[in-house]
Amino acid sequence: MLNEQQSLAAHEAIELHEAINFKTLCVAKSKLMQGLVFDQELKALMEKDVVQSIQAITELQAVYAKAPFQMPIREYRPTPILN
Repeated sequence: MLNEQQSLAAHEAIELHEAINFKTLCVAKSKLMQGLVFDQELKALMEKDVVQSIQAITELQAVYAKAPFQMPIREYRPTPILN
């Protein structure tokens, strides 16, 4: 575990970022699939997975905050397509 003065190496930050993205996709898929499942035990298990995954994402984001770099936010942002 990192103490207050340590930071992540660049490759560690990238790998952690990939793990956060993967867990986020897993949560989205589990939430989507719950609508297709009729077995209540399976649905409860999937909901438990969503709750635990959200907790894991929160913890991973706290570690990711120790990354030694940040991506700059572009001034130009494309206009979203609404129709």
